[in-house]
Amino acid sequence: MNNNLILTVGNSMMGDDGAGPYFAQLCRQVPLPNWTALDGGTTPENFVHQIRAMKPERLMIFDATEMELPPGKIRRIDKDAIAETIFVSTHTLPLNFLIEQLEDEINEVLFIGIQPDLVAFGFPMTHAVKSAVEFFYDFLKNNGDLSEISLF
Repeated sequence: MNNNLILTVGNSMMGDDGAGPYFAQLCRQVPLPNWTALDGGTTPENFVHQIRAMKPERLMIFDATEMELPPGKIRRIDKDAIAETIFVSTHTLPLNFLIEQLEDEINEVLFIGIQPDLVAFGFPMTHAVKSAVEFFYDFLKNNGDLSEISLF
């Protein structure tokens, strides 16, 4: 097990909300160096025990997030911004609750959001979002520095 864990979030049947599952799929097909990926689907809180058992040093949560940016833009999001801003979410619990559950045991918990264009049942992922997910995958594959990603 790598010391870095990616928890993806989203629903592949909801257009651009499938960005997280698509990212997990890319990671399964060709694993990223130094990262292990876990697809949390629409209930990432159900994976808390598994994440704790894996004991990662760093956890990155990746999800489609409404930030009022152009589709496909990727940002690091502060935990407090999740709680203060109304993000469109298809999840049972807000992600800041999940982060708070884990940050006492994990040295670094990051939330990476990707701006969706269309989140609706039965629609495919838009080209802008799919391309951005692939760009981010390549960024990590080439050992990109997450601190270079703009903060929202």
